[in-house]
Amino acid sequence: MRLLILTQKMDKNDDLLGFMHDWAMKFSERFESVIVLALGVGEHALPDNIKVFSLGKEQYGDYSGIIRKLVSVCRFYKYIFRHKNEYDCVLVHMNKEYMLLGGLFWRFLGKKTALWYNHGAGNIFSILAGFLAQKIFCTSPFSFFAKWPKVLLMPAGINTDIFKKDERIRPIKNSILFLGRISPIKGVHFLIEAAILLDKNNVDFILNIVGQAGEKDGEYFKKIKNLAGDLEQKGKIKFWGKVANYKTAEVYNQNEISVNLTDSGSFDKAILEAMACEKLVLVFNESFKNILPAVLFFQEKNTDDIAKKLEQILILPKESHAIYGRELRAYVLQNHSLDKLTERISILFQN
Repeated sequence: MRLLILTQKMDKNDDLLGFMHDWAMKFSERFESVIVLALGVGEHALPDNIKVFSLGKEQYGDYSGIIRKLVSVCRFYKYIFRHKNEYDCVLVHMNKEYMLLGGLFWRFLGKKTALWYNHGAGNIFSILAGFLAQKIFCTSPFSFFAKWPKVLLMPAGINTDIFKKDERIRPIKNSILFLGRISPIKGVHFLIEAAILLDKNNVDFILNIVGQAGEKDGEYFKKIKNLAGDLEQKGKIKFWGKVANYKTAEVYNQNEISVNLTDSGSFDKAILEAMACEKLVLVFNESFKNILPAVLFFQEKNTDDIAKKLEQILILPKESHAIYGRELRAYVLQNHSLDKLTERISILFQN
């Protein structure tokens, strides 16, 4: 079998989508050949049986929105038609637009198609893309398509060879980590408000915020910087900017607790990456309700409860941290490794 992957970005240095580089590598071990078609392409180092093509975002980023979209659409049809005899199956990752544009073409050619869609929300275009896809993959039972008959719950695809405990790194004492895109939907302000409460209660901690605000979230970033101002001056909150995905394992290992405030619709990979590094995670995501112990759950958007749970975790003995950590990694290995994901998708396409 030969695979076509459509994704937003192929760049090993990207902070959010750098994992697609590892995915392509692993898929190349399961398929005869792989073609990756991405909206934008950056640095990559992939085997000879992988071809990478760009829709031109990195080249036409300064053009107006309409021109850039027209260029991308023209390139999209050029590549899927020109290479139509070089792939048997199609995996559309998250961007439903690819399925809307190519779904009928692929059906006419008899290609096997699957849409990876893990958002908790959707619209009429999501529904149309879902109808065009032969299968829909998601990781969360709370995702938009979860109840559709053609949906299959999949492993999240964590590269456990990279995301693992590093014995050479000693975590910073009482360190709390937020890692991800800085935006209102990620709820960073709730965590900062909880940190303010911890400080008022004279709790010893340091909160490391690793990530970058998008173009549309500049005002939100200013808001949380102002909110964190006093604690930043005290050295209790530090903003580190973004890091490449493949470097985040080191960041997880430098901290004791990873806090994630993502809604239940998404089975956030960042939670599982931290777990794979044997780090305690604090979440309110219902997808993890039957996976994590109660001490690692807080009430949604409840600043007081976040502070309370963090204080409880910070005083746990090191032995408890280690036991929980091993159990969390074992769960990821058993259920969400990249090896399990690529194996399952390759078997599904072959059948």
